[in-house]
Amino acid sequence: MALKVFNLNCDNGHSFEGWFGSSDDYEAQHANGQLSCPLCGTNVVTKALSAPYLATGVAAPEKATMQQAAMPTPAQMQALFVKMAREIAANTEDVGERFAEEARRIHYKEVEERGIRGVTSKDEAAALVEEGINVVPMPFAHLLKEPLQ
Repeated sequence: MALKVFNLNCDNGHSFEGWFGSSDDYEAQHANGQLSCPLCGTNVVTKALSAPYLATGVAAPEKATMQQAAMPTPAQMQALFVKMAREIAANTEDVGERFAEEARRIHYKEVEERGIRGVTSKDEAAALVEEGINVVPMPFAHLLKEPLQ
């Protein structure tokens, strides 16, 4: 089955892709309020103008390829954040508000080492770092709580 890929925008200025079985599928999901931004969660989403892809058989110039890789567009960066969120969700355990406690238990080898995610205060995160426990703040944590498009 061929999928339609549309460039979408939310009312907060985020750009992202949506994959649909047909234009009618997009229209139905849009009309039912089923579309939402994977970055901020708003359901005020519109289809952006996009140019069709034409397979001409001519390779793109090397310089253009290198420039795109060196300077990703905002849409590409957003796609990378969504991909990263998917990887984190698939490869970590959500320990919720027990994050600091569980991170210490892992660090001090009281339990088996594994990837975890959760929530903690800024002060508690700073205390973990002082103890030599690596923590990474996740400004896009809401992406792990909802289905990713």
